[in-house]
Amino acid sequence: MSHEDYDEQSLATFLHLTPDQVRKMANRGKLPGRRVGNQWRFSQAEIHEWFEQRIGASDPQELNQVERMLNNDPRDNSAGAFAVRDLLAIDNVFIPFMARTKKSVIQRMCDQTAATGRLWDPVKMAEALVSREELHPTALGNGVALLHPRRPMASIIGDPFLALGITSSGIPFGGPRGCLTDVFFLIGSTSEPVHLKVLARLSRLLQQPDFLPGLREATAGEAYDLICEQDQLLDE
Repeated sequence: MSHEDYDEQSLATFLHLTPDQVRKMANRGKLPGRRVGNQWRFSQAEIHEWFEQRIGASDPQELNQVERMLNNDPRDNSAGAFAVRDLLAIDNVFIPFMARTKKSVIQRMCDQTAATGRLWDPVKMAEALVSREELHPTALGNGVALLHPRRPMASIIGDPFLALGITSSGIPFGGPRGCLTDVFFLIGSTSEPVHLKVLARLSRLLQQPDFLPGLREATAGEAYDLICEQDQLLDE
């Protein structure tokens, strides 16, 4: 079995299910997998993409469970949980963020992040973000976009990071039902497990009451403080 694959037992452990439940889900097409003899095998990349979609559709209670599950993945070599406040530096908060088109959002976010030293190849990252947006837009119905490449790009970043840009008004970014987007997070991850942890944590933060209205009214320093304060509350 490839080290990139889950078998029925290891996936059951990751998802906190029984192997029989995993087998039934796969048989019904609810999990991406392939049969090898009498057993199912599951690509780690495909399972993580399926999990990313699950995160996007979860409510706060489900997200809390998802985050605990990710932190206990036996195949994950990264250490423990990821707090948003550990990944976001104040010089990576760009307010006001001067961009008016989808193309300029992606390019400026990469260039300004590279200027802080956390991204080594802004051109390569921008190309990967464009490819991801063409596959499926990352804009949500709340006016937030969670920019990220389809696969982590550990070769062009040193450590996982977050960057934030907020425009003065919303722009078309592929959001559902044509909604406009004004809050842009860039997620830089070093592995699939790291990416999922960051995505789950950030999704929990975005669902906190009054968080987004406060963020939209904040200066760069105020936005950074608000994120750190609200993120810390998730641990209490």
